[in-house]
Amino acid sequence: MRYKTLDSSLYIKNRKNFMKQMPARSLAVFNANDVMPLNADGTMTFWQNSDLFYLSGIDQEETKLVLFPDFDNDSWREILFVTETNEHIAVWEGHKYTKEEATAASGIQTVMWLSQFETVFNTLMAEAEQVFINTNEHIRNASPVETRDMRFIKWCQERYPAHQYRKAAPILYDLRAIKDPLEITQMERACKITEDAFRRSLKFVKPGVKEYEVEAEVLHEFVRQGSKGFAYTPIVASGANACVLHYIENKDVCKDGELLLMDVGAEYGNYNADMTRAIPVNGRYTQRQKDVYNAVLRVMKECYKILRPGNRIPEYHKEVGKLMESELLGLGLLDKTDIKNQDPNNPAYKKYFMHGTSHHIGLDVHDVANIYREFEPGMVFTIEPGIYIQNEGLGIRLENDVVITKDGHHDMMANIPIEIEEIEEIMNS
Repeated sequence: MRYKTLDSSLYIKNRKNFMKQMPARSLAVFNANDVMPLNADGTMTFWQNSDLFYLSGIDQEETKLVLFPDFDNDSWREILFVTETNEHIAVWEGHKYTKEEATAASGIQTVMWLSQFETVFNTLMAEAEQVFINTNEHIRNASPVETRDMRFIKWCQERYPAHQYRKAAPILYDLRAIKDPLEITQMERACKITEDAFRRSLKFVKPGVKEYEVEAEVLHEFVRQGSKGFAYTPIVASGANACVLHYIENKDVCKDGELLLMDVGAEYGNYNADMTRAIPVNGRYTQRQKDVYNAVLRVMKECYKILRPGNRIPEYHKEVGKLMESELLGLGLLDKTDIKNQDPNNPAYKKYFMHGTSHHIGLDVHDVANIYREFEPGMVFTIEPGIYIQNEGLGIRLENDVVITKDGHHDMMANIPIEIEEIEEIMNS
């Protein structure tokens, strides 16, 4: 791996926590993600299934994990299946896990070749009554692509129709919401790589550069430091493009007098960072840009105070909405009549701030969790307020990644420049 792997004790602990919640005579199956095809014989970069990685630390395609905590043969209570390599695969694709390497990475003592799966699984199913299947139940999931997990579920239910089937997601989503200190170290590394790339871009941006050139500067630093690259499709949006929330073309020229909104984050060891800044293309903010920028920054600083243990996302977002309403009144974008006549289900502030302020982040950028669960130490959130004024071609969003602690929070991006004076100083030094 190009990244520093975590100790197998993390995955041993994760599996134990999951299996504690499995009833008697039940097993669970997790599959690697597919290597997604392009045209002809091309493929996309492989990205491991987050649940499988969380439970095993194995970062290789065509992997299966089976957990059966009370199976009579204790050596079969955890079984990892990996692809058996050969000289042809080694020449064309490179090294694959040996059984010994898979055990070292995962802490799983019983590692078998994938070709043994059906025979072994048939023996396990003869003793199992319930099967935990893995489904992508993230509230934002809208993928039409059939995953390896979904194909397995169809195969399993057809072959073993008399078993009871249950969802693994509710258990995993509760567990994954609280990050282990080892996971935080990977996320902090992703944030540091993101910081270095941002500082590099501050020295590069000037009137006349293209958005995709800025994207390239950021990507160079990401990959140079052991990241696979962007944690998500980057947004590098100059001028009015910043008012398109998911602008990803990154094709235009950055012009003198415009702001450049950069929503970028590095991946590291399958964990993710998510940062947004809005910087002046020519190195100096105009007064109007400063006024709007500081309004967003004030909201952000207040968010830190309420993103604390005991609060919940719905109530938190309502509080942030009130903060944003006040700032928009101060900027003259809303007036008291707008507030008086607003629809409670569609507050007036949403004309200029139409997205949520925070989401969970971890193995997935929009990480899995119950949004109605109270904030607890170890949860990691983004904080990302913004103001988008379409008729002015002005969009500003600021975003950091924050760990909830017992007494408040730990900002993993505290060292990334965000104050106007610091950004201007770096860009003009």
